[in-house]
Amino acid sequence: MKRLSHHAIGADQGSVMMFSDFADNGPMWTGDGAREKRRSVTFSEPFRAAPIVHVGISMWDMDGDTNQRADLRAEKITATGFTLVFRTWGDSRVARIRADWMALGPLTGEDDWDLD
Repeated sequence: MKRLSHHAIGADQGSVMMFSDFADNGPMWTGDGAREKRRSVTFSEPFRAAPIVHVGISMWDMDGDTNQRADLRAEKITATGFTLVFRTWGDSRVARIRADWMALGPLTGEDDWDLD
């Protein structure tokens, strides 16, 4: 469990179109085996420390004739942003994915002292 003990807690959120591979026959739509797409996300302002990040698929367009496999996660979370990663594998054919995210974490307050 991550304890948020700071008095100034902030929330940021957004939506990212991960890819639209059906339009140009990209690898998520035409490929086979392990595939991934990465997108960098920058918060609207920095947190005091790395926040908690929650991600979810808000739109998916997948071929119904193949197995539907999807893995979405946040990696490399810092106070300024993170990397959004979508993975699929096997015979899955993914036309497009949009991912939504929300970050909760401590903010620097007006009364904070910087002793560095």
